[in-house]
Amino acid sequence: MNKSTILLLLLSLLIAGSLSYFQYLYKAKDNSKLNLFLAFLRFLTILGIFILLINPVITRKTLEVVKPPLAIVVDNSSSIVNLKASKETMDTYNFLKNNKKIADKYTIQTYQFDANFKSGNIFDFEGTQTNFDGIAKNLKNYNRNQIYPTVIITDGNQTQGNDYVFTFDKTNKIFPVVVGDTTKVLDLKINQLNVNKYAFYKNKFPVEVFMNYTGKKNIQAELTITEGNSVVIKQKVSFSNTNKSTIVNLLLPADRVGVCVFKATLSSVEKEKNTYNNSKNFAVEILNQKTNILIISEINHPDIAALKRAIESNEQRKVTIVKPSEIKVLNSYAVCILYQPTANFKTIFDQIKKAGVNAFIITGMHTNFNYLNQNQNYFEFKMSGQPEDFTAKFEDQFNLFALENNGFEILPPLENPFGKIISKSAISDLLTAKIRNIETGIPLLSFAESHGERMAFLFGENSWRWRFQSNINNQTFDKYDLFIDKIIQYLASDNSKKSLVVNHEHFYNSGESLEINAQFFNKNYEFDEKAHITITVKNKKTNQTKNYDLLKSNSSYKVNLEGLYPGVYDFTVKELNTNSKYTNKFEILDFNIEKQFVNSDSEKLKQLANQTGAELYFPNQMEKLEKTLLNDEDYKSIQKNTVNRFPIIEWYWLLIILTLLLSIEWFTRKYNGLL
Repeated sequence: MNKSTILLLLLSLLIAGSLSYFQYLYKAKDNSKLNLFLAFLRFLTILGIFILLINPVITRKTLEVVKPPLAIVVDNSSSIVNLKASKETMDTYNFLKNNKKIADKYTIQTYQFDANFKSGNIFDFEGTQTNFDGIAKNLKNYNRNQIYPTVIITDGNQTQGNDYVFTFDKTNKIFPVVVGDTTKVLDLKINQLNVNKYAFYKNKFPVEVFMNYTGKKNIQAELTITEGNSVVIKQKVSFSNTNKSTIVNLLLPADRVGVCVFKATLSSVEKEKNTYNNSKNFAVEILNQKTNILIISEINHPDIAALKRAIESNEQRKVTIVKPSEIKVLNSYAVCILYQPTANFKTIFDQIKKAGVNAFIITGMHTNFNYLNQNQNYFEFKMSGQPEDFTAKFEDQFNLFALENNGFEILPPLENPFGKIISKSAISDLLTAKIRNIETGIPLLSFAESHGERMAFLFGENSWRWRFQSNINNQTFDKYDLFIDKIIQYLASDNSKKSLVVNHEHFYNSGESLEINAQFFNKNYEFDEKAHITITVKNKKTNQTKNYDLLKSNSSYKVNLEGLYPGVYDFTVKELNTNSKYTNKFEILDFNIEKQFVNSDSEKLKQLANQTGAELYFPNQMEKLEKTLLNDEDYKSIQKNTVNRFPIIEWYWLLIILTLLLSIEWFTRKYNGLL
């Protein structure tokens, strides 16, 4: 308290004493105990009022020592167990965690990582993936604006995410502690295997196998592809001290329809420490025929070539381009794309309705909109001859099929005549049009469905620029091609009359995300948000059955079937309110990426340490790491001077005391007849 507050309190004592003396003792005939008691009560009451008004505050200064954090991050993936380094890891962790000298200098934080990053000090070493990305990102969030060291106890083997050498901030030192055997031994490994998920019956499909070799001497190996107990193909491969990797391209026959599971095995006469990484399973679904897509156009335009390439990027599709006059029958086609229809398309619409083929209509500056008004019932067009550029706005509420916004707003504009496009029935807009960044509400890409007939409309030409720009933005055509493939898949699907539509793969790798999506539509073919969908999964070998509920997301119901063992599973998806069912099967392939490693990657961890100005350590160098951490002058404790100010007594307690004093005084006076 300052001097003025103390003087005010002394003055308050004097005034309170004077007033209480004047009121009860000054004119009293005798100083009875009753008057003295009442005077004392009045003195406390007046003093309390003055204290409430003055509100005296006590100031207390405290010194706080803030220690820098030390993050100890432990690799919790199963590769630690596979390399027989779990005890070594725990010993290293316990040495650092329980070290009193380190604890005196640092605030120790303990974390673990596998596919995910989280805090904790209980490790089971059962993680199915190793992702270093989460370490740098999460530690930066936990220790904002601080400089701190990090000790990572790991084997250095990564299966997910960006290269960790360049992920960490160089201002914070990373001290890797390598656990597991770092000795390089002779090892053959199938590093990667590329194959399309689908192939076509009686064709051949390509398989690309990437193989690595660790060792110094020249060896001969054999690559074998088997299906069950049958050998499909064999090929000799050679490795040497200078040739440590090779790629083999094979063509395998697709001689039966269905899901075919193959196994690639790399073997030699040399003895290896780890043979698990010598083989890799893969599966291909053999389809009986391609989906035939027909593009009908009177004119030549870059859009047609872009559509053909995008559609045929999926090898399930085959595109034929014809003029209206060349059409004979449409029964062999799943989808017809009508590019800028004119009056010469007169017979095309009749044939489409007769054959029951779904259509995709694309308009532009050469389109006859009066003819379109007469031959479809979804839109009414009131167009001028003036061209206009329309950019896209993605509609988040679109739910006919799952599609992410891949940056449609920054794609080049489409050209179409200016005018009104009025919908005449239920339409689902995926994209709407903007003119010079002003939202018009005019549809740009729309879908319609009526009585099992599906239609798509794209109002604008020059969509080839979208494919070109998508390649510039993403260094690949894949996103645009997937966008077109989704449209074609929707139009070509035979699910148009089904209320329950289920999307799934026929095979999954063990340890990967196993997600199944479902959509349920009511009688008006509208997405039903109140559906109750369940899935029953049965292992064909053990007959073990599990039941799950599908959870609703934005435009579908989803379930993640984690924890299932490798094998073949039958499953049934059921909507309980209507008893609609879908039955199929999938297979989980036996593949554990964490078993692929034969030793720890000390070279990469050393590179990480050097990048951040630190050093690499081994479990037998913990005393050296302890000295480094204790003697590092970059990390010092900070003294903080904290000033705390608080009142002598809180105002609410003063009010309670004042109320109590006045009450006692009143009842005392009442009892003694002084009122």
